[in-house]
Amino acid sequence: MSPRSYARRVADLVVQRFELGFQWPTIDPFLFCVHHDDAYPPANDSFGPDVSLAERDLGQDFEGIDGWRMYHGHDVPGFPPHPHRGFETVTYVRQGLVDHADSLGAQARFGRGDVQWLTAGSGIVHSEMFPLLDPDDDNPLELFQIWLNLPAEDKLADPYFAILWDADIPRRVVTGADGTRAEITVIAGALDHLVPPSPPPSSWASHPDTEVAIWHLHLDGGASLVLPPCRGEATVRTLYAFEGGDVHIGDEPLGAGTGAVVRSDAELEVSADEPAEVLVLQGRPISQPVTQHGPFVMNDDAGIEQAIADYRATGFGGWPWRSEEPVHGHNPSRFARRPDGALEDAP
Repeated sequence: MSPRSYARRVADLVVQRFELGFQWPTIDPFLFCVHHDDAYPPANDSFGPDVSLAERDLGQDFEGIDGWRMYHGHDVPGFPPHPHRGFETVTYVRQGLVDHADSLGAQARFGRGDVQWLTAGSGIVHSEMFPLLDPDDDNPLELFQIWLNLPAEDKLADPYFAILWDADIPRRVVTGADGTRAEITVIAGALDHLVPPSPPPSSWASHPDTEVAIWHLHLDGGASLVLPPCRGEATVRTLYAFEGGDVHIGDEPLGAGTGAVVRSDAELEVSADEPAEVLVLQGRPISQPVTQHGPFVMNDDAGIEQAIADYRATGFGGWPWRSEEPVHGHNPSRFARRPDGALEDAP
């Protein structure tokens, strides 16, 4: 193909553009995506920041004062126990550590490239706290929190807890003739011979024809890589240029801090003049009605009313932990304790 004909082909690769705020726009089957990037200060003895919290609206601290947030935590940053029903959470942690606990009896400390994939299904209560462990230096935390919908037939599936360890998540590095590097991390959705760990059994991503993918691209300045076309015509592919400089989709620029829905039926060359990072979310839409009330995502108002009634009646198993902000000690080692008590250390 000549350069001129290729340019004509890629001129319409970008279907829609949007700016990235705190919560990023998402498209079915995705419900929600937030990039948490907090420059936490040194730690105190209680795993929280060793500074005054007097100016913060504790319990609802989302302002980003001094470059970090307590979120819903009062002593430890993070999200104390809260319920979910009807969807999944995927938490991809790039820096720092997250301490998980839930109503199934599971616990985990994960981070530094690990992913937690949690099917809320019929109902679960969990907490995600961000313990600060270093009293002598800053404690940066960076993660993506992604919500993936469940189809009606799986909204009341059994809850399922999974950890995808960093060492088990496949990556590919493409090195250009000039030595520039482009790396792709494959969290979900096989890419050529790169096959990530399996998603939970009731996930929309567990069906190969849904083409659900979560990929993270890291590009040196001058580097590029090519994403293959999707198989299904209905599959939606969205790119988020969240860090670094502008990127190019074919010949079309995509500014830093910008997202784009792109054609999924065409080969896609992604390149950068300066170092840049991109998150890719892709999947075939579930194409069912969505009704959301806070932490519950169902198909109609009746489903929401039932979720509220069930949570009031059962607490989705209750909260088996003594603390409302549970953390797992000073040892930085990552681990997962399954609901059946089986203990697994990060490889």
